[in-house]
Amino acid sequence: MTHGTENEQSARWNGRAGNVWVEEQTLLDRLLGPMEEPVLAAVPAGHGGRVLDVGCGTGGTTVAVAQRLGTEGRCLGVDISEPMIAAARERAEREGVPASFLRADAQAHAFEPGTFDTIVSRFGVMFFDDPVRAFANLRRAAEDGARLRCVVWRGAEDNPFMTTAERAAAPLLPDLPARSPDGPGQFAFADPDRVRNVLTRSGWAEADIVPFDAPCSLPTADLVRYFTRLGPLGQFMPDVPEEVRPRLVETVRAAFEPFVHGPEVRFVAAGWTVDARAR
Repeated sequence: MTHGTENEQSARWNGRAGNVWVEEQTLLDRLLGPMEEPVLAAVPAGHGGRVLDVGCGTGGTTVAVAQRLGTEGRCLGVDISEPMIAAARERAEREGVPASFLRADAQAHAFEPGTFDTIVSRFGVMFFDDPVRAFANLRRAAEDGARLRCVVWRGAEDNPFMTTAERAAAPLLPDLPARSPDGPGQFAFADPDRVRNVLTRSGWAEADIVPFDAPCSLPTADLVRYFTRLGPLGQFMPDVPEEVRPRLVETVRAAFEPFVHGPEVRFVAAGWTVDARAR
């Protein structure tokens, strides 16, 4: 995860949100795993390149890229969250992979110019408060002709699973913060025209934005934990009065019933693969 107004996002991802993502790493790896392949496809196996993974979280994609690069390659994961960077380092060490990690805001960090031949991100670039500034900074970190490959979410209307919890909870929680359609957040890059404009203004060319749909699943036994710990409702749950919680959980759990298939919860994640070249 990354960014937002930097102070807000730093506080969020270095606090409860970052710690929850670390604690739920196994669940999130399963949930987001199908969206890893479009990122890996941008990295030729064994080519020994220099790759930057933006918004690397707990390092799953960074480690996978480093494995793909081979012994001559180098992959650096960057994220604003210290708890997630610590977890990423532990993951790389546990798996014996020479990936490296940096706790920094990719929007402003002074990367060495022209360092990377590929920049990738899996759901890590939608949270910049100034995306043009951010992608211009990434452009400076890239060598001429470097490849950019990002995976981002399409719109909320294309991803009903992702908004089920907050829609079901809204009548019971009038103070639940609404998503800002124009601000940093999960669906900030839903409009491909906006994405092209951001890339063009920040020094990237040959933008190609292609939709993808990925089947995803999680164990039904983990569903309540998922929506009470993650997403907008998960962030708000500590503020929910104890007497409201049982009814809230029951109501939200019922709203997910269309996605429940016996022991599994299944849904389709709708995203864009975003490709560009450093101009």
